[in-house]
Amino acid sequence: MVDVVDPATRSRMMSGIRGRDTKIEVTIRKALHARGLRYRTDVRGLPGRPDIVLPRWRAVVLVHGCFWHAHDCGLCRVPATRPDFWREKLEGNAARDARNTTALLDTGWRVAMVWECTLRGRGAQALIDTADRLATWVRGDEQMIELRG
Repeated sequence: MVDVVDPATRSRMMSGIRGRDTKIEVTIRKALHARGLRYRTDVRGLPGRPDIVLPRWRAVVLVHGCFWHAHDCGLCRVPATRPDFWREKLEGNAARDARNTTALLDTGWRVAMVWECTLRGRGAQALIDTADRLATWVRGDEQMIELRG
């Protein structure tokens, strides 16, 4: 039997999914703040609307959920229901992320990408280690860093 959900019901279901202030994002923000780094959120006008913006260091932090951003780890599996829809959706999200990252780098911003699997799942690292690496990157001059589990 095929699981059919009308568009209005699907819209209500999707509306419950958080787009910002996720647990992992808030955890990263608190850890950066504890290390003396001050940041801004919801900065409009930057490509992709980064999760965390550190203007003093001209750096942004993108906190990506592994499923929604199609990461190649154990936390991202295409659902069995409507796999073609989900594959197209997730590939579109990943393509948009790549465009936004390129646009940020091209406009002189430094980019850190923190994946959900960094703090959750099999290869998870301790929050203190992740936060220390991120804080060191912010204060350094490396153009881009990707933290993954």
